[in-house]
Amino acid sequence: MSAEQGTRTRGILDTSTVLLLGRLRDTRDLPAEPLITAITLAELAVGPLVARRNDERARRQEHLQQAEADFVALPFDADAARAFGSVAASMRNTGRKSGSRRFDALIAAIAVANDLPVHTCNPGDFEEIDRLEVVAVEVPPE
Repeated sequence: MSAEQGTRTRGILDTSTVLLLGRLRDTRDLPAEPLITAITLAELAVGPLVARRNDERARRQEHLQQAEADFVALPFDADAARAFGSVAASMRNTGRKSGSRRFDALIAAIAVANDLPVHTCNPGDFEEIDRLEVVAVEVPPE
């Protein structure tokens, strides 16, 4: 499902969008009040720990700290846990396994539980999930 631009003021940025924010030239696809999830913080927290070079580790740590400072992180709570069941079922019904896209499925569950759209640079990751509004964010080529 795709949202009309500007119909929502709040929305969740998935991890791909948070990582690419610096490259976006056009912010019309972003909500006026962007939020992230605790899942995105978890994904970003892995980055510095698995980086092989010190410069890369520092860049990833800076990215994590900036996200923590700039955004409100919505938790994975009991409502999200209940929503996860329908998200996983939707994914399974379309032939995708929620396990291979576990972080996306958890982000989608938080979005569904909070009745918020997901703004993503990778809309295919969230295709055909029941009750989830997906807003594709255009990323300019490198």
